[in-house]
Amino acid sequence: MRSCIVCEKSPASGRKYKRRGMEKKKGGAGSKVVGKSFRMVLPNLQRIKITVKGTVQRALVCTSCIKANKVTRAV
Repeated sequence: MRSCIVCEKSPASGRKYKRRGMEKKKGGAGSKVVGKSFRMVLPNLQRIKITVKGTVQRALVCTSCIKANKVTRAV
C-alpha cells in the first residue's frame, strides 16, 4: 500500500452521503439520506529524492511532511 515514509499516512476509507430535502433550519421537513457510496481519501504523496543516512534515495513523502521540513531533500 502506498504510504508516506515519514508519517505513515495512507489511504483512508469512508462514505459519501447523498441527501434530499430542505433542511429544518431553512424551514423544511429535514434532509433525508437517500444514498451512501463508498469513497477513499488519498494522501497527496510526492515521489522526491531525499537523503537518508548520507545516501540519496527516492521515496514517497506527503506534502504536509515536505512543508514541515521533516525530510531533507537531495539536490
